Amino acid sequence: MDYQTYFRSELDHLREQGNYRVFADLERERGNFPNADNHISNAVRKVTIWCSNDYLGMGQHPTVLNAMHDAIDRVGAGAGGTRNISGTTHHHVLLERELADLHGKESALLFTSGYVSNWAALGTLAAKIPNCLVISDSLNHASMIEGIRHSKAERKIWKHNDLADLERLLAEQPLDRPKLIAFESVYSMDGDIAPIREICDLADKYNAMTYLDEVHAVGMYGPRGGGIAEREGLMDRLTVIEGTLGKAFGVMGGYIAASRDLVDFVRSFASGFIFTTALPPAVAAGACAAIKHLKTSQTERDSQQAKVAEVRARLDAAGIPHIENPSHIIPVMVGDPVKCKWISDVLMDRYGIYIQPINYPTVPKGTERLRITPSPVHSDADIDHLIDALGELWAQCQSAQMPMAAQ
Repeated sequence: MDYQTYFRSELDHLREQGNYRVFADLERERGNFPNADNHISNAVRKVTIWCSNDYLGMGQHPTVLNAMHDAIDRVGAGAGGTRNISGTTHHHVLLERELADLHGKESALLFTSGYVSNWAALGTLAAKIPNCLVISDSLNHASMIEGIRHSKAERKIWKHNDLADLERLLAEQPLDRPKLIAFESVYSMDGDIAPIREICDLADKYNAMTYLDEVHAVGMYGPRGGGIAEREGLMDRLTVIEGTLGKAFGVMGGYIAASRDLVDFVRSFASGFIFTTALPPAVAAGACAAIKHLKTSQTERDSQQAKVAEVRARLDAAGIPHIENPSHIIPVMVGDPVKCKWISDVLMDRYGIYIQPINYPTVPKGTERLRITPSPVHSDADIDHLIDALGELWAQCQSAQMPMAAQ
């Protein structure tokens, strides 16, 4: 086999389909987010980022930066190893306490990313609990799917947010069989929200555990930023709450929060925790500062929600289709991979607006989109520029020159 020819052929196929991914070389400006420098060969151009998961701009917040600088000055750069071999630092311990408190749980456990926390926690629980059945929402994140697959436990998929389908699958099982319902609160591509209360009711009725991924909700919802479950007063009803430090909290890392025994169980058996170098102490310190700040400050959440509402209203006025949902995520629907990438490229090249196209396999074919995430640090001028640019490109796409796919 000619391996290099095979690789090139597969990559060419991706390009022909419009699904080849190109990463923008960005350098964010401290204190001036969402503005960034885009490096192209030997040139640099100014761009405005409209698709960041740093939803509240906490990656630029002085409180977070000061905490990270202080930690580096006091303890240095790396953690020194895995958590069980010299890598547990006091910053990790303090952060886990903050996370447990945020979610009203007895304990919390840090991982290197949200992906790893899902993969390791779900994989460990489902593999180790005898005869465990995992019932997974059909739109769960790849990290949840991979963790469940890795466990080799029996799994069933329930239709997205369909309570009747979930109950059907639960009712088929003996009441005493171990069952784990895995789902998300805010689904990142469509921006819809799970019926958490009703899922908990079914879990109670059929003797099942619940595993809730709140990565797109922590920091964003609830009086202290504990997520949708906190906003709805449901945190105590969930077996495991999983979250990330890399979105609204502005740094990186993932975690689970649960009972002391469950967390200790995952800590003791999860290979994705045991054999991975711990997060740098400065990252843990920054995350801790972000969580503490958002526990007491509603300013960022209020401002972000106002920006989201304004962008939605302006898109409606311009006749640009987007999915209506109750969250902060605005999916502008294009419906064609080539056209989606074309719009994204022209926005960047002509207008200095960066919105990464979301194509297959991230979303199903025919549902390609631009995923816009307004933040408190986007200005009114930024919004004007975005809507004007999108309006011009949408008109071009609907013309004979570049016809838009049927919506």
